[in-house]
Amino acid sequence: MTTAVVFDYGFGNVRSMLRALANIGVDATLTSDHRQALEADGLVVPGVGAFAACMEGLKQVGGDRIIYDRLRAGRPVLGICVGQQILFQRGNENGAEAQGLGLIGGSVERIQADVIPHMGWNTVETPAETTLLQGVEGERFYFVHSYAATLAAPIDGSPLQIDFGGQPQHVTWCQYGQTKFVAAYERGALSATQFHPEKSAEAGAQLLRNWVSSF
Repeated sequence: MTTAVVFDYGFGNVRSMLRALANIGVDATLTSDHRQALEADGLVVPGVGAFAACMEGLKQVGGDRIIYDRLRAGRPVLGICVGQQILFQRGNENGAEAQGLGLIGGSVERIQADVIPHMGWNTVETPAETTLLQGVEGERFYFVHSYAATLAAPIDGSPLQIDFGGQPQHVTWCQYGQTKFVAAYERGALSATQFHPEKSAEAGAQLLRNWVSSF
């Protein structure tokens, strides 16, 4: 059976993700154990709350090292919500800048819209090459956030000893208010969504199936 670890670092709607993975036949475990997180077929990095707090919590339990080590080995990682945001180089919240994991070029900023947070269902604009959203390109997904990345650039992974092997990035976009932001990201073993697939009904379940089938 396919195994996945939902990484437990104190930030995230972990129970709903565990159920969503179990519902598609994945043996999912909530843990911060390094060996289990490194050896599982897939690693899910959830996240809710503030960028800086999530980064601090992740580092306190060595989650940053686990993510880097998995990507060095070409093993799948999926970031969700703030778990996607911390993959970027930096986040700016309330005038304070925090450093992210530096796996995607760009920064996370406050959305410009009449109503904040962006909460509810929205459609996305997928690239033709998507694997993660294959078959659900025209569907709606569930968002809850006030910050997002408006730029995504492929980074040179060599300083982190991560070899993306020249693999291109594929970016899915969403529009809310005046802001067009990164709704999902794919590059090699690295995947992420700003929306919550575990709360996105059948479309979210299909996305998770797509991710698992890539193992």
